[in-house]
Amino acid sequence: MKSNWWKILSIILLSWSLVAGLIVPLRTGITTVSPTQIKVGESVNLKVEGYNSAWGNAQKAVAWLHVDSVVVVDLSKKKFEIKAFAIKSKAFKAIDDRHLEFAFDIPRHLPLSTKLENASILVEVEGNDQAIRPDVLVITQDDINAAEGIALWTDKMDIHREWKFSFPYRNILYETIRNTFFHVPMWFVMFTLFGIAIYYGIQFLRTRDLEMDVKAVAYTQTGVLFGFLGLFSGALWANYTWGEPFPMDIKIIMTYTCLAIYLAYFVLRAGFESHEQRARVSAVYSIFAFSSLVPLLYIVPRLAKDSLHPANGGNIAFGSQDLDNTMRLIFYPASLGWILMGIWIATLVFRMDLIKERILANN
Repeated sequence: MKSNWWKILSIILLSWSLVAGLIVPLRTGITTVSPTQIKVGESVNLKVEGYNSAWGNAQKAVAWLHVDSVVVVDLSKKKFEIKAFAIKSKAFKAIDDRHLEFAFDIPRHLPLSTKLENASILVEVEGNDQAIRPDVLVITQDDINAAEGIALWTDKMDIHREWKFSFPYRNILYETIRNTFFHVPMWFVMFTLFGIAIYYGIQFLRTRDLEMDVKAVAYTQTGVLFGFLGLFSGALWANYTWGEPFPMDIKIIMTYTCLAIYLAYFVLRAGFESHEQRARVSAVYSIFAFSSLVPLLYIVPRLAKDSLHPANGGNIAFGSQDLDNTMRLIFYPASLGWILMGIWIATLVFRMDLIKERILANN
């Protein structure tokens, strides 16, 4: 039992991530707002459509329109600061569980020197049910008077921040944000197993112990398996969010390249009859194969100008909106659980391969 504690831990962590990852609800979100373009000086009614909302019996609700990154310059103190200015709704009407209507009086000037600005909306119902949709509408103005606009907009939003055990709502992702607990850990497992395979390859080069080579192959095989699991789980995600499972995205192309490099590892091994020679060449090859992963999967996609994948092509990586505190409580245990499970599978593959090697040696 003592020697198997990490196997039990992997089962517990994966059970937790599977159950919690599927049953924890998504936070209330905003799918659409209409109209999407308004002018300063108007009185408008904005209709908000919610996701996973229960607004039908709302007795109190307020909405804020806010614009971000407004630079305010104070010449007297020779300083500037960046503020987010907002306006508050003056009235609301609950239509049904998924629809609210808010009345706004838009000030006659924006608090910045542009003729149009994207605005976000934040809805708060009953003091704790919050939903936000960034850059959901455009506010236009003909005459620019930023100083007067700053006086008409407020930089203090009276909202209540309350943490809930729920996942963040992200437009386009919706419920598929749960795939974070499965798709991303696959790559962590792959890197871990390939790293362990290098360790055993180096051990073989030091000791010439063929058992070390069998371990290296087992970890490489399992690493490739998890690489394909990461690729296919990503394809399911991409098909839902991007419209096709295998788009010609730089990150995906580099993934194909890395997996092809490791598939060539097995082709290379098949070209040698001598076990010792095969082990020596493949151990050296695996070092160069692993060293290619970081530039191909992380550096090249980040240098690309256009990519759909997070953290590449100018897209932001996981932040507070994508991987909040609730998701971290599941994501980190899931990652550790999958890594331990990957190591467990690799040890089973090693045992089977070792048995095959000994049978071949005795025949």
